[in-house]
Amino acid sequence: MLQVINGNAIVAEGLVRNFGSKVAVDRLSFTVRRGEIYGLLGPNGAGKTTTVRMVCGLLPPTDGSVTVFGLDPTIFPIEVKNSLGLVPEEKMLYESLTPREFFDFIASMRNLPSNVATKRVDSLVKVFEMREYYDTVIAALSLGTKQKVAVINALLHEPPLLVLDEPLIGLDARSARVLKEFMKIHLEGNGAILFSSHILEIAESLCTRIGIIDNGRLVAEGTVDELRDLVKAHGTLEEVFLKAVQQDVEVAQAVQALRHALSEERK
Repeated sequence: MLQVINGNAIVAEGLVRNFGSKVAVDRLSFTVRRGEIYGLLGPNGAGKTTTVRMVCGLLPPTDGSVTVFGLDPTIFPIEVKNSLGLVPEEKMLYESLTPREFFDFIASMRNLPSNVATKRVDSLVKVFEMREYYDTVIAALSLGTKQKVAVINALLHEPPLLVLDEPLIGLDARSARVLKEFMKIHLEGNGAILFSSHILEIAESLCTRIGIIDNGRLVAEGTVDELRDLVKAHGTLEEVFLKAVQQDVEVAQAVQALRHALSEERK
């Protein structure tokens, strides 16, 4: 088990990531505390997935720093990866394997004792109703079933930090509800979750705090109520989000133009 050096799961300070002349993440700073779900939200191309990859040690920062339980992923890559479970937006699965073979491989990579791994896999396969597909090659599975494989992979070693990038995509209503309930249980054990999604209604109902990023920069942060006060918007998180990223007027104009076009067609 990873020795926790400080009480925060993630600390990003002045995080920068460039791809040639493009600045994907621009001096981004945020903290994810133990016992909370931190929602990282933003428009397409805002830098969310790049940030997730830097947190997980899959991509080195150009500048600034990020630590996971006090450890730099670029210096302690194995320790950091052992401390977290990742469900990436783009699935990283060995599709020539069956789920049974894949979970056996992951358990061996995580150095889980076979009896412990078997018990955990059996429990997760049961709760996500995957037994029927357990010996089917992953390449032949549906999008939703592949998502279940990715989720079980992230949960298998019971990490203190979950990094979930669009984790509910493709899941049926039952499995989505199971995962959301699991996230709440995870916090009861003083775990932490970094959650990224375009489904704002889910983020609003689940997240303890939210950071909204646009063009790689943090433009607003806080609880939903604090965000409402900060951007002087009322109503749902969707309305707050659109105002924070300065898309509320643009959306209103687009809707008005659509109404006008439809009205003209009906004449």
